[in-house]
Amino acid sequence: MATKLPARPNLDHLRRQAKTLLSELKDGDAAAARAFITFLPEAKRMSPAKVRAAGFRLADAQSVVARKTGFGSWPLLSRHVQALRDLEGEWRFVGMQIDGADVPAAALAQSRLLFDGDRFRMESPEANYDGVFTIDVGEEPMRIDIDFVGGPEAGNQSYGIFEQHGDQLTICLSVVGATRPRAFSTKSGSGHALERLRRASIARPADVTGGTRREKSSASKASEASAPVATAAEAAAFDVAMTPLLRRLEGEWAPVQLVRDGEEMPDSWLSYGSRTMKGNETKIVFGGQVMVHAKMRLDERATPIAVDYLNLSGGQKNRISLGIVEWIGDEVRFLMAAPGQPRPASFSVPSGTELTLSRWRKRETR
Repeated sequence: MATKLPARPNLDHLRRQAKTLLSELKDGDAAAARAFITFLPEAKRMSPAKVRAAGFRLADAQSVVARKTGFGSWPLLSRHVQALRDLEGEWRFVGMQIDGADVPAAALAQSRLLFDGDRFRMESPEANYDGVFTIDVGEEPMRIDIDFVGGPEAGNQSYGIFEQHGDQLTICLSVVGATRPRAFSTKSGSGHALERLRRASIARPADVTGGTRREKSSASKASEASAPVATAAEAAAFDVAMTPLLRRLEGEWAPVQLVRDGEEMPDSWLSYGSRTMKGNETKIVFGGQVMVHAKMRLDERATPIAVDYLNLSGGQKNRISLGIVEWIGDEVRFLMAAPGQPRPASFSVPSGTELTLSRWRKRETR
């Protein structure tokens, strides 16, 4: 729902706006009369003089304020503002399920969700996610739309539903690129994440600004523009025969190192990540968040070995990423460029290059 409200709307302030608007109308203010004519259905065909003489009341002025800010009625605006205030504070994760699989409790212990008005920050071991959100309380269940501004998903959107009962909050979201869920449940392949949270504090959290949009360089913008969706023939080229090297990459891997855009993930957070591969399809997850889901193909004739990803989900779905891979003893490391960017030539990750370096060690099977 598109609204014209401030980031942290206050219902008392909106009530005062309506009272002021009504007072100005009674005093003959032309702008107030135009507001009634523009936004109040009952005044649509009235002249300013007739509007002033119509005897409109406070409820009518409240309806004008509601419609002017993007709502169909004052009660809907009131419910919206109250719902935002009810969300405000700090929330801790009780449980999370993604694509039908439960996220281990240990992976959620250090995560929290902070709300301030229509701004949020999700803090987790792998990264912080900042952004803004809108809610639609006129739908059943209520809807929430998320716009990621800062963090790994910056520039992407997610759509979901939510319900709140006191200090209990349940949100079911589309993993970036999936459709909005219709129920509070997930299943394999749904692309949905079910989050259950408990309020830890009602206090307004500090420094939750929604993040700062990072202006992309001209080179980055050009590379994104040159990253078209893969054609059917290009996608079919990822249905490759398994080679000994691809088979060696199958199984579950633990992260040893992760560097994104020149910033290294702290060692204490690495234990919350995993890389799994079955056939030539790989998935990288940190703290329950799917970071990469792709089909892989290798060119073992190249030095270093060339690797291509066909992204299967998220904001880069059906786009191809280019990278390189090499073995270091029993460990393997990848360096991947964003879709549209050239394949890296060496294993270095200077800041501002939007490259991702990851190093992995195979987990022992029991």
